[in-house]
Amino acid sequence: MLDIRFLRENPEVVKQNIRNKFQDNKLPMVDEVIELDKRNREIKQEVEALRAERNKISKMIGGLMKEGKREEAEEAKKQVTANAETVERLSAEEKEVEEKIKTIMMTIPNIIDPSVPIGKDDSENVEVQKYGEPVVPDYEIPYHADIMESFNGIDLDSARKVAGNGFYYLMGDIARLHSAVISYARDFMINRGFTYCIPPFMIRSDVVTGVMSFAEMDAMMYKIEGEDLYLIGTSEHSMIGKFIDTIIPEEELPKTLTSYSPCFRKEKGAHGLEERGVYRIHQFEKQEMIVVCKPEESPMWFDKLWQNTVDLFRSLDIPVRTLECCSGDLADLKVKSVDVEAWSPRQKKYFEVGSCSNLGDAQARRLKIRVNGKGEKYLAHTLNNTVVAPPRMLIAFLENNLQADGSVSIPEALRSYMGGMSAITPNK
Repeated sequence: MLDIRFLRENPEVVKQNIRNKFQDNKLPMVDEVIELDKRNREIKQEVEALRAERNKISKMIGGLMKEGKREEAEEAKKQVTANAETVERLSAEEKEVEEKIKTIMMTIPNIIDPSVPIGKDDSENVEVQKYGEPVVPDYEIPYHADIMESFNGIDLDSARKVAGNGFYYLMGDIARLHSAVISYARDFMINRGFTYCIPPFMIRSDVVTGVMSFAEMDAMMYKIEGEDLYLIGTSEHSMIGKFIDTIIPEEELPKTLTSYSPCFRKEKGAHGLEERGVYRIHQFEKQEMIVVCKPEESPMWFDKLWQNTVDLFRSLDIPVRTLECCSGDLADLKVKSVDVEAWSPRQKKYFEVGSCSNLGDAQARRLKIRVNGKGEKYLAHTLNNTVVAPPRMLIAFLENNLQADGSVSIPEALRSYMGGMSAITPNK
């Protein structure tokens, strides 16, 4: 969410940013919020003047009563009452105007970084760099669900009966591999100086609206009926929410945390929930990383965060690439974003396995996450990135480590989490 003063002083900058994000339908909102802001400031001035006048008259009434000027005192009392009624009416209008301003300001997109490429959608994202040599073996790589089934490692039919499409049972070596990857990712981030955390898996509505846009909220979040609680779509929501309405001493920054959680997503409007597989699902687990830092340090932390994901995948011998998200592919709160994509030997292309985002002070402004600096308080910057998100990551792992005989090799880094096994062997 932008600072209203910035929008007031730079309306054309805000409008151009909206155009760069191909959201021209939001252009009228800029002028609308400027008019509402003007009216809001007029109301405040009028209320302040009326209250000052009321106080002055109230003091005068006592003097008139002492002087025996009862009629004049009664007239003055009527004026005080009229003043109070006007203040009440204006205060109600002020509340209504401020609510409209807040709603619009939460809809106008954040100012993107100048380095972000301009494009309409994800088809115009820009490849930054490749890491590792993508390999297509001379034997067939089956569909990932078929690989899992060869280990008796997945049961989609039972899950469909229990919960519907978009759910799964993982079993045996595949389930163990899933847990091993999560545990390895946890320790990988701890070894990089991040503090491990297990957060609440439900959050209140004020946290939801603080960490994401209304469009994302509608497309992603499951609400608990009858309660002001939502299931988290990613632990970033809980982790950033941890700092709601706090003032952090500057010397305590940066806050670097890595968190585990299950994640729940409606995937509203998404395609692929009907297919046999675990690429796009309603429930999965994830290791996340978040940073709360000083504004001048957020570009540096942004680069560190996506590099962590690259390094983790490369430590497991999975080729990856980084992709700079274009303006039209950025969620409204994001300043800049890089996707990490893993190589799929079966599809002979890369697919997304993680996303790193710098949100500037947008979440901090909504959640009132402030820093107590030297003589002044200012808004922190927040960033987040996926460390690893099985079972999607398992697709890349299984495809890149599948051997000609159907076994899957276990990279050295993961063997201690798999009981020392160097490979897992299919049951059929």
